[in-house]
Amino acid sequence: MTSAVDRLNPALQHHLVNSLAWSSLRPLQEDAMEPILAGAHVLLLAPTAGGKTEAAALPVLSRMLDEDWRGLSVLYLCPLKALLNNLEPRLSYLAGLVGRSAALWHGDIGQPVRKKIVSEPPDILLTTPESLEAILISRVVDSHHLLRHVRAVIVDELHAFAGDDRGWHLLSVLERVRKISGSEQQRVGLSATVGNPEALLEWLAGSLEGQRRVVAVEGRLPNADVTVDSVGSLPNAARVIAQLHVGEKRLVFCDSRARVEELGAGLRGAGVETYLSHSSLGVDERRRAEAAFTEGTNCVIVATSTLELGVDVGDLDRVIQIDAPFSVASFLQRLGRTGRRAGLERNALFLATDDESFLRACAIIRLWQDGYIEPIEPPAIPYHVLAQQLLALTLQEGRIGRRLWQEWIGAVPAFASMTDEVSGRVVDHLVAEGWLFDEQGLLSIGPEAERSLGWRHFTELTGIVASDPEIVVRYGQAEVGRVHPVSFRKDGVSGYSPILLGGRSWRVTQIDWRRRVADVVPDPRPGRSRWQGDARALSGVLCRAVRSVLTGSEVPARLTRRGSETLDRLREEFWWADNSTTSLVRSEDGTKRWWTFAGLRANADLSESLAELVRGTRSCDNLSIQLADAATVPEIETALRSRSGGGTATTGSSLHDLPKFAECLPRDLAALTVADRYADPASVEMCLRERIQTASSPP
Repeated sequence: MTSAVDRLNPALQHHLVNSLAWSSLRPLQEDAMEPILAGAHVLLLAPTAGGKTEAAALPVLSRMLDEDWRGLSVLYLCPLKALLNNLEPRLSYLAGLVGRSAALWHGDIGQPVRKKIVSEPPDILLTTPESLEAILISRVVDSHHLLRHVRAVIVDELHAFAGDDRGWHLLSVLERVRKISGSEQQRVGLSATVGNPEALLEWLAGSLEGQRRVVAVEGRLPNADVTVDSVGSLPNAARVIAQLHVGEKRLVFCDSRARVEELGAGLRGAGVETYLSHSSLGVDERRRAEAAFTEGTNCVIVATSTLELGVDVGDLDRVIQIDAPFSVASFLQRLGRTGRRAGLERNALFLATDDESFLRACAIIRLWQDGYIEPIEPPAIPYHVLAQQLLALTLQEGRIGRRLWQEWIGAVPAFASMTDEVSGRVVDHLVAEGWLFDEQGLLSIGPEAERSLGWRHFTELTGIVASDPEIVVRYGQAEVGRVHPVSFRKDGVSGYSPILLGGRSWRVTQIDWRRRVADVVPDPRPGRSRWQGDARALSGVLCRAVRSVLTGSEVPARLTRRGSETLDRLREEFWWADNSTTSLVRSEDGTKRWWTFAGLRANADLSESLAELVRGTRSCDNLSIQLADAATVPEIETALRSRSGGGTATTGSSLHDLPKFAECLPRDLAALTVADRYADPASVEMCLRERIQTASSPP
């Protein structure tokens, strides 16, 4: 055993040798031991399967034993229920070796199990921030009693929280737990490699005292075999997957649930043993698929990013990506699913179904080879999260002093940076609109909150991200999954067109719209389903990398013959692209596009500045802005100069884009919240610094 193990509690040392038969620790586990045992706030960085869970759990368990922590003393938080389900057996086993316990609490856990957790609290509770919020505001659970002994918090897949408003919700909930426990809690974050680890750790630790330590292993994966192919369509991708790597276990990523379903159905039609995994499948359906895939050898599992975030599906032979992910970090996560067995090289195969996806794949590989990984940047000014927290805290405590809320959540960095005038306006608005009731300085839940949020025991208050209005699909008594209501299309013959779910087609026999339940039976006809929220905007950095690829930058991957031909063709089509300028290009049909390569958010912002020069309501995409046929470079430059002189830029978004709980804010604060979330000022400024050249296509 290594010297680091000698610092663990003797009981843990015994079981590492005799129960787990470990002869040594991994480098990350070695390096994490000292700072976690010392009580520091720690960020552990490693690729998938890097041993992060044990690197955090072992020293925390050792502290639990050495310091005799009792009751529920450790919270283990994850962004996905599937990941919690996967981790619970491992953590329960580790805890059980030394006479301690772990338990699971999320939306799929039934009341009998929850009642047992309340009456006999485990030492470690695995949960999501939303379920922890539900515990805090529950009228059944005594949260003060259950959470009064919490001493440490482990946050898995931290990068999945910190980049959006779920992160601010997470920190707010943890601050309320800290207030209940009355102790300075240790925070340990687990993450894939990110571009700004020190800043991410500082964000996690927040106002807490104590040392901060980043512990990382080499983030870039060596000896990776990466191939890019251009297949033109999803049915073609299914044919390629069915013919290639027969006899291997293959994990295929798609970046939408609809495409997971379509590809899964295509593979099954080609005779491939295929399983599916995405967030809208029923929990039993998803677990059966993941278990069957884990035990299989010659099979395929098609998944969204639900299987990117650490869920263990055993040893994989190959990762296949349909089109491309939206970031280098995501690519690294997926690449890290392979190459776990000795002698097996990390690998990834990109199957692009269109030109834009092909270019995105090439650009991501180019950035990865250059050592670039996106920084995680929490959104600024989360006024709507403050409004949600004020409502939740008031519900939690029954009543709270108009200014005493700051004792609970005022230390959250985003809230601490707000002026008293601004936070006071949020409180005043909540009272004026009836969300809160003010009785001589004591705040309680108001009639508007009861009307809008109270109908399902305030479950809508437990999360900061709005959920789709999905319909539960049921075959007999079994839940197949959930689909968006737009999936139910009248066919004029037998009611509704077949839907596709779990890789199978279903005929809708009846829909209870009030209860949001649809009953189905198998249908031999091809089906189709739809969901919202799958689209993603590309960053300006990634779009600039696309331009670099078009101008001749090497793609450090193996290109198939079709891939090479596609790249050559695209470089000919974009002959005018230049890495130091943007381009105003007139196409053969006379239309004009300004190719900024700045990303969707920046282009939406620039479109507003161009006003009358923009053509159409959907005038921009990630790479360009469509302009009026008569638009000229001087007119563009004049409009942009006017913008620069005007100060703050707008965003191209309107108040119907409001995030959840923004309706609880004064209109100007709601607009600022939207503007921040839809803006990309760095990419806008980069674009404005470049000269605009003119070109006609083709030459």
